[in-house]
Amino acid sequence: MGTIEMDAATRFAVQDLYADYARCVDDTKFEQWPDFFADECMYRIVSRENFDAGLRMSSLALESKAMLKDRVYGMNETIYHAPYLQRHVVGIPRIHSVDDGLIKAEANYVVLRTKLDAFSEVFNTGRYIDTIVRQNGRLRFKERICVFDGELVPNSIVYPI
Repeated sequence: MGTIEMDAATRFAVQDLYADYARCVDDTKFEQWPDFFADECMYRIVSRENFDAGLRMSSLALESKAMLKDRVYGMNETIYHAPYLQRHVVGIPRIHSVDDGLIKAEANYVVLRTKLDAFSEVFNTGRYIDTIVRQNGRLRFKERICVFDGELVPNSIVYPI
C-alpha cells in the first residue's frame, strides 16, 4: 500500500481518537464509551479465523449506538464478574484511505488485564479495523471491528476492547 495523501490535522485527529478511546475504557468511563461512535454504527469483536473466512460469527456484535448504551448498562448493572482493570497498548493507526468523508484505518492492540488479587496478564491481542466519519465536528467510529488473534478468549469479554 502506498502513502495516503492527507493533511496533518486529519492524521493527528485519527491518532487522538484512538488514544482517547483507549483512555476512556482504561479509566472505566464506560458511560462515555458510546460517544466515540457515530449515531449509526457497528462494534464487533471477532476471531481472526472467522474474520479471515468472511464469517459474521462474532464474540460480540453491537449494531447501533443504542446497543452500545445497553451494553454499558449491562456492564454496570447486570453482568456479574470478578472486577478487573484493563490497559490498552495501541499502535499508531495506519490510514488506508480517505474517501468521501470515510476514513479507513487500522491499528494493532494489546489489552492487559489486572485482577485485583493477581499479576497483570495479556488478555487479548489483535487489530482494530475501523471506518471513521466526522459527525458534529468530531471523528467517530462508524464501524469498529476488533479482530483478536487467537481462537479463544479467557472466560468472557465484559469490557470494551
